Amino acid sequence: MYLRHFGLSKQPFSLTPDTGLFVNLPSHEQCFNLMTHVLDSGEGFLKVIGDVGTGKTILCRKLLRYLEAHEATEHRFHTVYIPNPMLSPVGLYRAVGQELGLDASEKRNDDALLQHINERVLSLANENKGVVIVVDESQSLPPATLEALRLISNLETEERKLVQIILFGQTELDELLNQNRFRQLKQRITFAHYLSPLSVTEAKQYLQFRLLQCGYNGHDLFSNSAIKKLHRAAEGIPRMLNVLAHKSMMAAYADQKKQVELTHVALATNDTARTKLPLAPFAAGAAFVVLVATVVWRLL
Repeated sequence: MYLRHFGLSKQPFSLTPDTGLFVNLPSHEQCFNLMTHVLDSGEGFLKVIGDVGTGKTILCRKLLRYLEAHEATEHRFHTVYIPNPMLSPVGLYRAVGQELGLDASEKRNDDALLQHINERVLSLANENKGVVIVVDESQSLPPATLEALRLISNLETEERKLVQIILFGQTELDELLNQNRFRQLKQRITFAHYLSPLSVTEAKQYLQFRLLQCGYNGHDLFSNSAIKKLHRAAEGIPRMLNVLAHKSMMAAYADQKKQVELTHVALATNDTARTKLPLAPFAAGAAFVVLVATVVWRLL
């Protein structure tokens, strides 16, 4: 609703994981470089840990794009993507088998399914293709399914691993892996990266990059004081920066201002339950209802 007002071609702070808006900040760049290094070196396991909203999903999408490009040009990898890990061991084997191009519907038990997968992985290895299994939201893996994943990772030759696994998960993944029953699996995880919240400087770079990618060509859409308050309220979490930046721009648009100021961010943060509210929740919510009503009125 405010795109024309700010001279934008598309929504800069959408919550959808648009890889075109991926901001190559130090922590994300290090993580992506680590993932590609692990794949190139043939290491077995990698985990990427981050709190909610720190950018795991967009990194996962960027990795999938990377693997897809290599599949198309160099034919090095066959990718298996598991977006929903809330599966039984049989469910996991079926999902992996399907991604490998197998008809696993007739295989009824774990051992038969695993053998079916192993045969396919060996067949791909003979074509000089490695299998990469990418698991999103892996903190939700049931314990038995996590063990089933370890069994898949066992397949290797004397020279290299035939299956590589990258786990994306929230901090609860570490709690799961720290259980004594997963000590064998934990030993297989050769690399790990922990995504940290953004600093104030990084938050400014994040906001500016996304605006530029969406066609903004003005100067400092967010004032310095607005950026500092956005960073503090969002606690450096990219997803919350998106939410608050979007609401702040709505407030500035309703005020017919070309720059987002501290007062606009205050309205946004007071409306957002995730932040620490200096204003009474009812008053904050009422203020933003008035703001949205003003925006709608301007569109009529």
